[in-house]
Amino acid sequence: MVKVSKSHRVSRKQTRVAGDHQILPPSHPLVRLFDYGHQYRKQIWQATICSILNKLFDLAPPGLIGIAVDVVVKQQDSIIAQLGVKDIFWQFFILSFLTVIIWILESIFEYAYAKLWRNLAQDIQHDLRLDAYEHLQELELGYFEERSTGGLMSILSDDINQLERFLDVGANDILQVVTTVVIIGGAFFILAPSVAWMSMLPIPFIIWGSLAFQDLLAPRYADVREKVGLLNSRLANNLSGITTIKSFTSEDYEISRLAQESEAYRRSNNRAIKLSAAFIPLIRMLILVGFTALLLFGGIAAVNGKMSVGTYSVLVFLIQRLLWPLTRLGETFDQYQRAMASTNRVMDLLDTPIAIHTGDVHLPVAQVRGEVEFANVTFAYKDRLPVVQNLSLHIPAGKTIAIVGSTGSGKSTLVKLLLRLYEVQSGTITLDGIDIQQLNLRDLRRCIGLVSQDVFLFHGSVAENIAYGSFEVADDDIIKAAKVAEAHEFIVRLPQGYETIVGERGQKLSGGQRQRIAIARAILKNPPILILDEATSAVDNETEAAIQRSLEHITVNRTTIAIAHRLSTIRNANRIYVMEYGQFVESGTHEELLEKNGVYASLWRVQSGLK
Repeated sequence: MVKVSKSHRVSRKQTRVAGDHQILPPSHPLVRLFDYGHQYRKQIWQATICSILNKLFDLAPPGLIGIAVDVVVKQQDSIIAQLGVKDIFWQFFILSFLTVIIWILESIFEYAYAKLWRNLAQDIQHDLRLDAYEHLQELELGYFEERSTGGLMSILSDDINQLERFLDVGANDILQVVTTVVIIGGAFFILAPSVAWMSMLPIPFIIWGSLAFQDLLAPRYADVREKVGLLNSRLANNLSGITTIKSFTSEDYEISRLAQESEAYRRSNNRAIKLSAAFIPLIRMLILVGFTALLLFGGIAAVNGKMSVGTYSVLVFLIQRLLWPLTRLGETFDQYQRAMASTNRVMDLLDTPIAIHTGDVHLPVAQVRGEVEFANVTFAYKDRLPVVQNLSLHIPAGKTIAIVGSTGSGKSTLVKLLLRLYEVQSGTITLDGIDIQQLNLRDLRRCIGLVSQDVFLFHGSVAENIAYGSFEVADDDIIKAAKVAEAHEFIVRLPQGYETIVGERGQKLSGGQRQRIAIARAILKNPPILILDEATSAVDNETEAAIQRSLEHITVNRTTIAIAHRLSTIRNANRIYVMEYGQFVESGTHEELLEKNGVYASLWRVQSGLK
């Protein structure tokens, strides 16, 4: 199997985006697919040649049968006899030898084209899935917030598999039908021009009907692909929210909603099936015209001596080899239209422009001091008012600052902007005096450790989740990080200790346990900048105390940004900023803010029970 290197995929991806302008793809999905798969041209040509040669040898036996009939009827005056072989036995021996050779070659090329097409299908679907996923990872966070996980999964899985199924068999079927029409059509006009036009009469109508069916089927299969995406989205959403469904006893409601999506998918498929199922019966009627014409007028010509019996025999066999395979065009075009609908969806994903581009400046983690500055930053989510307005903030290297404020004030947005999950609309953000838009994205994100309120754990062991992002670390380092995060004690009490499987999204662990594993993960990463985004808001007091003890160790000599609702967790910060409506309204130490008797002091009194 041909493996396309990562660097090759990156270069191909870069050809789709030039600066901030998307390169418009060709409109037809087949052209888009060939444009994508230009590196497979050698494999495509090899498979195409083998398909054509296989069909040539497959069409040879009717010719041999005609020659055999000619030997029986004419004997010493047969075609072979005219080549100098008069003996009947040797004439049939030559025919038998040619038959063996032709059948062997036909079998060889059948094996070759099947292997080549199937491997090509596997190669393309493998690389296409990797390219699509890699491109998806490069897209900004807003792209995912506007689309469902199930819909994206449908593209990465079902649509790419649909394309693979077509390449596996459909491409070869089309090539062999075209080869059959060309070879047999040519043979007819050479052997019996007087009746050839009668036999060929249905062909233009069959081709026209096939193209007309394509145009009618294309929108129906596009609708099918859209409906299956919605269905997958519903399933993915429900499986993720199964706890909520059970707790609100809404199983019947969700079944009814799923039934609606599934019914829409079924009806969409039925509309496509109703049309595609009519194709073969209509083609059969057209085929009947050509076959009957040859049978009648060719037979009369043979009886009247205008055509040899051998030629008539060849034509009768060939007309069946020509016309009956055309009935498979219905199934082939059905596969083709499904594949083209899927191709459009995959290519649309690949052609989605990347909004956030990496910079050229490399900054090794070891050289990062951790000085961060926001200068007159303004940002708004799509179609919304600004969340951050003309905000400036200076964070000295190695210091701990805290940001507090009401929900929706823009605190977590600052984190997303610093990580370049979104781009600022105006202003600049710098790290150690370098604009983060000039920094290599991976270098930027490597030097930042994020512990958020919504901890995501992957399905795997505790050790694998702690080591996520630091994949080459030793087991001893994992244990040390867990001990600093005060997670070691509960981990060793788990059934398999560090090898315990945490379940999807860590559902087998409590919220506090997941939070401590996330902190251990950040400790192991050892970033110069640590971001704590509501890291203790969803845990009990005991867990919060444990987390606070571990944070006291890991924030030493490290730039730390703590976003919190619980003011008790950030009272020791070097500086605290109070954020409201996208701007800082107060700043100072805990004591200074209490003396100001402003927003912070009011929040403190509420949380400490003094008001």
